[in-house]
Amino acid sequence: MDTKVAIKRCEDYAEEKVYGAIKEAVELLGGVSGFVAEDDLILLKPNLLAGRPPEAAVTTHPSVVRAAIRLVREAGGTPIVGDSPGIGNARRIAGKCGILEVCESLGVPFVDLKTLTIAENPDGHTFKRLDVAKEAVEVDGIINLPKLKTHAQMVVTLGVKNLFGCVPGKLKPQWHLSAGVQSSHFAGMLLDLYAFLNPRLTIMDGVVGMEGNGPGSGDPRKIGLVLASPDAVAMDTVIAGIVGVKTADIPILKEAQRRRLPGSMPGNISVLGESVDSVRVKGFKLPPVSETNFASRFPYFIDKRLRKALTARPHIKRTDCTLCSVCVEVCPAVVMTKTERINIDYDRCIRCYCCQEMCPEGAIEPRSGWLKRLVPGL
Repeated sequence: MDTKVAIKRCEDYAEEKVYGAIKEAVELLGGVSGFVAEDDLILLKPNLLAGRPPEAAVTTHPSVVRAAIRLVREAGGTPIVGDSPGIGNARRIAGKCGILEVCESLGVPFVDLKTLTIAENPDGHTFKRLDVAKEAVEVDGIINLPKLKTHAQMVVTLGVKNLFGCVPGKLKPQWHLSAGVQSSHFAGMLLDLYAFLNPRLTIMDGVVGMEGNGPGSGDPRKIGLVLASPDAVAMDTVIAGIVGVKTADIPILKEAQRRRLPGSMPGNISVLGESVDSVRVKGFKLPPVSETNFASRFPYFIDKRLRKALTARPHIKRTDCTLCSVCVEVCPAVVMTKTERINIDYDRCIRCYCCQEMCPEGAIEPRSGWLKRLVPGL
């Protein structure tokens, strides 16, 4: 059966424009009543990576959250808004990015997804048990509100990746450590988590996305779109086509294709509203190293030293670093230390890029392994 992905143009964040575009996209899928029943308690899950203003394009825009709240209420549901950032207080971050003001003005509770529950996941491909926030599993349903951005480890962070925010923040580093250096293993965990939480609907904030050194330090890029779909894998596949990234180069979609998930196969996707060809983004800039785990092309038994020489690593731009120690605090493998500078033990680094993701100064970026730089045609 075909999976539907709706695309609508939206040129700016004027509240009525955003609401109109999102409502039209959801109407193309049959209307919000197909996803929310009367008296349902619905968690709206935005991207709250860090406490930055909306124009920085780091978080889901408040106008998108406001529109989703209106739609849930129109269907007779009760919305709450919540997330669990990797570092920092969720409520404080929501205040800095404008989402808390939306919640308070509309009388909607904001919830920190912080209470751990261990979920049995017998259908999981990668992990049979998952650490998830109790607040995310005790609702009737989830509406996923991601932001279209680049990501050093996953190339792009879209619908599937956004559900990682339903893992309590202090446990995120442990999951990176459990997944290890293989980005495919981490992608598999994200797909297991997505399938377990099974959001009813995903609405993508692509009005202004982020390109370059994302997800926290890239450059805002006007894209002018909102998308909606009951299948985030299908939506991510469509967005890959829009921004010009091969699905085989995106670890989550590569793993989804290996599992033969319907949403990962373009032939199974019905695109409604705007066509992909009419909204393609030219020259979309990927992270400084768009293939951070180049060595994954080779058998895993190849020499460990050769693998590290081919694999990208986080590089600290000393002139931009303020020695704030956020990277040291968030490092899952505990391989970063602070002296008169930040030091990284690359022999033990798992290349998860948590340091790059959370750096408030944009002072960390991926850099190719020395052998890959020496022989760029590899």
